Amino acid sequence: MKIEIVRGRHAQRPPVAAAAGFNVVGARYDERHGYRRPAKNNHQEVMTTTQKSAERGFHPGKHRNRAGQFLLGLSLMLIAFNLRPLFASLSVLLPEVVRQTGLSASGAGYLTTLPVLCLGLFAPLAPRISRLVGPERTLLIVLVLLALGTALRGLGGMYGLFIGSAMAGAAIATGNVLLPSVVKRDFPKQAALMTGLYTMALCGGAASAAAFTLPIVHWFDNSWSAGLVVWAVPAAAVAFIWAPRAMSSQYGPGRAGGRPGGLGRDLLAWQVTFFMGLQSALAYCVMGWMAPILRDRGLDGVTAGIVVSVSIMTQVITCLLIPAVAVRCKDQRMINAGLALLAAAALVGMLFGPLSAVWIWAVLQGIGQGGLFAMAMTVIVLRSPDPHIAAQLSGMAQGFGYLLAAFGPLLVGVVYSATGGYAATGWLFALLGVGAAINGWGAGRAIHVKPGPPGRQPSP
Repeated sequence: MKIEIVRGRHAQRPPVAAAAGFNVVGARYDERHGYRRPAKNNHQEVMTTTQKSAERGFHPGKHRNRAGQFLLGLSLMLIAFNLRPLFASLSVLLPEVVRQTGLSASGAGYLTTLPVLCLGLFAPLAPRISRLVGPERTLLIVLVLLALGTALRGLGGMYGLFIGSAMAGAAIATGNVLLPSVVKRDFPKQAALMTGLYTMALCGGAASAAAFTLPIVHWFDNSWSAGLVVWAVPAAAVAFIWAPRAMSSQYGPGRAGGRPGGLGRDLLAWQVTFFMGLQSALAYCVMGWMAPILRDRGLDGVTAGIVVSVSIMTQVITCLLIPAVAVRCKDQRMINAGLALLAAAALVGMLFGPLSAVWIWAVLQGIGQGGLFAMAMTVIVLRSPDPHIAAQLSGMAQGFGYLLAAFGPLLVGVVYSATGGYAATGWLFALLGVGAAINGWGAGRAIHVKPGPPGRQPSP
């Protein structure tokens, strides 16, 4: 005699099995063999230990996933930290570099412009490289090239100074583009927070370079080359930290699906691009020329570097706070425009205001510039419907945007060479601020970019 126990609302199980706590859902019972597990092809369900644990509220992988997300976020912040010392370290050393190498004022302008120009030239290539080797491996390449280029600036003489700047600028361009898309992919529910954290790390890297480069130079017997080379060390260290994740990443080269359509005909995409470019022009004027401007006004080199560092450190706070506030607003138009005008007005104040108030202007400029940069990165994420479009919009905004931004520090050098002073650059700062405010107003609208028809399907 055989009895088959079936699942159901009125299913019964023999008292012996029930007393033993045996789970009989979907099991078979006969007098000779007792309960048996169902055959593999049986479609009735057997409750597993994992399912039981889940019913009790315990999820084995939950804590591991949280730890993995935390480590990933921390790694992205460390990568971001290394994407700005290239600019700020040269800024505070520029008078020493000019004096010891015989570089002309226009040559100094070209040197400060070169890495920014590379940001624009190489940013459009970042999504393509990422599709070929995967974003994690691309970021590893970025760190290696950045370390090599930074070291070459201080060890290769005059040619190495320019070649290393271009090399590191190309690496930074790629990293700038990929970070928003990785955040969009891996932190979809915490995009604003993560954007604030990694932009905070960007500002922290710039502030550290502005504050510590000159003391490092003094420590190494006034060797400006040592002040440039030393910033290759953290980039190399983070490359070693990131390498295991990059080499074991499950996100490999893209093999399926068509490329997203172009954004060249989308007005919103261009407003995001010009917003990014004009605010970046202001930012690189600060990082590239504010220390020389303050030294020209009478501050010593260390004090000028600390003023710039205070301004950039203030950006760290607003980089973290502004995106979290902005995403809770109906749109970001007023925030974008207000920050742009504040950053430009404070920069003009640092140029013309009394030196006794320079610290106040530095803090105000940091509030405006830090929030402005954070919003420029945030709108790339907010205006993108998915990670692929985020990478494409990021490439467009940072490609064309940084080409536009390169004219900011270049024009400061040209104006200084033509007039022998920095007073006329006040008009340049004002125009950049107004242009950023206008385009920030458009980029702050709560809509998505609309790409054109998708491209050809790539072969597997």
